[in-house]
Amino acid sequence: MPLNPINLGAALNEKLTLHSSLCRREAGDFQRAIQTGEDVVVACTQEKRLFSELAEQTEGATSVIRFVNIRETGGWSKDASQSSPKLAAQLVTAHLPEPEPVTTVSYSSSGRLLIIGKLDAAEHVADLLGDDFNTSIFTLGVGQGEVLQERKYPILGGDIKSLTGWLGEFKLTWMQNNPIDLDLCTRCNACVAACPEGAIGLDYQIDLDACKSHRACVKACQVAAINFSREVESLSDTFDLVLDLRPAPTFTQHAVPQGYFHSKGTDAQVLLKMKSLVGEFEKPKFVAYKQKLCAHSRNEKIGCSACMDVCSASAISSDFERQQIKVNPHLCVGCGSCSTVCPTGALSYGYPRASEQGVKLKALISTYARSGGKNAALLLHSQVRGQSLVNDLGRAARLDKDIHGVPARVIPVSLWHTSSMGLDVWLSAICYGASQVWVMMTDEEAPQYKVSLTEQMAVAQNILTGLGYSGEHFKIMQVKDARDLATLDRDLQSAPAQVPLQVASFAVQAEKRTTLELALDHLINQAPLKTKAEHIALPTTGSPLGAIKLNKEACTLCLSCVNACPANALQDNVDAPQLKFIEKNCVQCGLCVKTCPEKALSLVPQLNLLKDRKEAVLLNEMQPYACIRCNKPFGTLKGIEAMLGKLAGHSMFQGAALERLKMCSDCRVIDIHTSNSEAKITDL
Repeated sequence: MPLNPINLGAALNEKLTLHSSLCRREAGDFQRAIQTGEDVVVACTQEKRLFSELAEQTEGATSVIRFVNIRETGGWSKDASQSSPKLAAQLVTAHLPEPEPVTTVSYSSSGRLLIIGKLDAAEHVADLLGDDFNTSIFTLGVGQGEVLQERKYPILGGDIKSLTGWLGEFKLTWMQNNPIDLDLCTRCNACVAACPEGAIGLDYQIDLDACKSHRACVKACQVAAINFSREVESLSDTFDLVLDLRPAPTFTQHAVPQGYFHSKGTDAQVLLKMKSLVGEFEKPKFVAYKQKLCAHSRNEKIGCSACMDVCSASAISSDFERQQIKVNPHLCVGCGSCSTVCPTGALSYGYPRASEQGVKLKALISTYARSGGKNAALLLHSQVRGQSLVNDLGRAARLDKDIHGVPARVIPVSLWHTSSMGLDVWLSAICYGASQVWVMMTDEEAPQYKVSLTEQMAVAQNILTGLGYSGEHFKIMQVKDARDLATLDRDLQSAPAQVPLQVASFAVQAEKRTTLELALDHLINQAPLKTKAEHIALPTTGSPLGAIKLNKEACTLCLSCVNACPANALQDNVDAPQLKFIEKNCVQCGLCVKTCPEKALSLVPQLNLLKDRKEAVLLNEMQPYACIRCNKPFGTLKGIEAMLGKLAGHSMFQGAALERLKMCSDCRVIDIHTSNSEAKITDL
């Protein structure tokens, strides 16, 4: 791997020393470096464990150590000689500060385990787990094997109604509908022997379909544990972990709750994982929620549900009473898809924040360009499975002459999850000078993640194509395992796409819409094609940008849409009956469409290229209607006439009552109070 420490040092503004065996005969240089107290970057991840152990054994070592892989990601490729700009970019990010800490979510597991399944299999697994757990078994029949006569584990039975929760807080609810009380039963087997139909198994549950009501079991039972007259009882209990041995799992979502395992019972990896989940645990609270920005619901109407639709952990639900969503941090797995698809920024990813990712991408791209690199392509991948596949590709290029490896212009970027970065940051990366943004997805990701990212990429690509930027800027690369490396290798050699002539200077903001507007402004200003088109049409799904279409003939200017709009895109005028629209603010949530009683509104996904995109544009105005008593305007002529037409035939709105509809609210109250024909409370 050719390295030029002088050129790399110039790009990083520091003096670099090249080492070829830092973990071996040159280990002393490493030890002296970590004794200085300054941050140390080691460009080798293969020996990370060895360096860490060496640091622990080095007296006076106080430096923070960071690791960067430049071998598989750049050095081991067919164009390694051209990779210096990329290596400089990768090294510079190691100097960036760690993301700001976020609040955490706590779990407490004392090892109370519930095993659901056939009794023979459940007891076998319980024995394998040993004394590390306080195990209870919910029996679903005896099974085909032998069962223990010894009462080693509490046995529950009945009809399971629900299983909910997470690590340390699983709640099982079931109906105890069997005549045998398992708490009283001594397992003497007298009932089993006495039953002429063989309806009682060694789990001491009666098959009521097979039972012929001889009641021989009742007579045989010496402890009165059998009572066919006992009322069905609803019971519940809590557990820390659940092992489900049933053919079909309780939780069918892609990301099941932590602490829940669905297995045949003999999977050693599952059993080992369970043993590691006893104790006290913490994880980051991955997302933050701002209700005032949320477009989920208004006025008891459901608008945007993108976050709930994409969540693979069923961690997001609708809190309809409070007109908001609810995020369960204990179920959240931190994929960030909810924040990516959120059109308003009400949900924001915090691990790390978008602004911190923006700093990283800006440093990567600017350092790459400053070092002489051109047409940078960002390869976003997960930090576990994705990183492993990138490393596999680098090693394959080292050993196989037909494999090119990671090209010099392709910069791998590790993310906690590939779904945690979306439209606003992608477009910002293009503004910073990136030619392309590629997302490598593996079998880690839920299917809906790929759908949502594909929709957003279609929006982003439509914008760039409409502005005249040539080439394909965004692409998802699906890689399941090493068998797909040849396809990945070929895809990574795609031709570059066109970028803005001038690099943007703005920073990715904490507010998603602000970042998106900054990126759009830059891309529009730098557009290579000075199109005469006023709008760029965008896909009907996944677009957070667009306008609304108003049917003026149907609209009565009731302004229900204004009250429903969560983004202040629709506005009224306190001085006149007017409806105004600011397209920049519209998030295409559809709440206005669902709220409009006249069905006069429809969504138009698009990007407005005119300056009035940020201005309040008049959509409709009407002649005001004046109160017949005080002459004060209080509605629109069309609206009042429509109301009068609908209520004229109603028995409650005849005579004076109908005339009051032509009055403002103040005059209406006065008229009722002063009318001699109206019953008053003082008359009672």
